[in-house]
Order: sequence, then C-alpha cells, then structure tokens
Amino acid sequence: MQEARLWCGDGWTARVIKNEDDDGWAVAMIKDGEPEPALVGPWTMGRDKKNPKPLDSTAFSTLVKTASEFVRRHEQQLHATLHQSVEGDCRGARITVSLDIEPDEDNPSALLSAHGEAGEQLAQLRVPPSFKLSRASATAWADSGFARPRLS
Repeated sequence: MQEARLWCGDGWTARVIKNEDDDGWAVAMIKDGEPEPALVGPWTMGRDKKNPKPLDSTAFSTLVKTASEFVRRHEQQLHATLHQSVEGDCRGARITVSLDIEPDEDNPSALLSAHGEAGEQLAQLRVPPSFKLSRASATAWADSGFARPRLS
C-alpha cells in the first residue's frame, strides 16, 4: 500500500498522523504484528503549510532504516540489562559471574551463576531480579564459598 499518508512494506507501516502536541504532523512507524508504534517522530509540512508532505519511497526507506535501528538498539539494551556478567579473581583463579534476569509480570526472578576459566559451573542460585551485580559483589560471593549473598 502506498498512499500520501500511509505506506506499507518491508515489514513496516508508516502512518502520517496529526501531532497532538502542536499544529504539525508526525509519522508513526509500526512493525508488522505489533500493536504500538516502534517510533514516532516529527513529519514535514507540505508546501501549503497546513497539510503534511506526502510519503514517498525515499522517505519510507529512510524511516524503515531508522525505525529498524531504533528497535535493534532497544533490543540490545534490554538484553544487556537482563544478561550481565563480570570477571574477577577468586583464590588465584579467574571466574566469570553472570546474572540472568527472567522477566515475568507475576513472578520475576534471576539466576546468579559462577563459572571457572574452563567454563565449568562452580555455583548457581536464584536471587531477586533486583540483585546488583558488580565486580565487588561477585568477588564477595566467590570469597564466601558461593554462600547465598546478603541482600540489602
């Protein structure tokens, strides 16, 4: 579909909408299958200074690229928030401590695990998703013999 205010293609829909915050226009980029726009941004006024500039193939391609990159960065940020790891030393050996948060609206949890240099699992236990993983907390956990960490 290719209309002045609505274009569909490449897994995306671009819809030019009235900007509720002012007298201008905005464009909403909606990924196919998603209920909400992934990105909403300002849109250029047309020559008459009242109506929006019509969408065209160049603008649509640019919008798809921008929205795709925005979604990709958001997914990377979410992954980094949910899967953290730090390296440290414990009794002369290098270890990696990971915190994997399992988001769930009703019962979120997190899994804290430690692995040795060869990848062998040294310890694993459930902690609240609010557990703050840092080099200091990882080292303290390892130095305690992987006892359940105190939560403040």
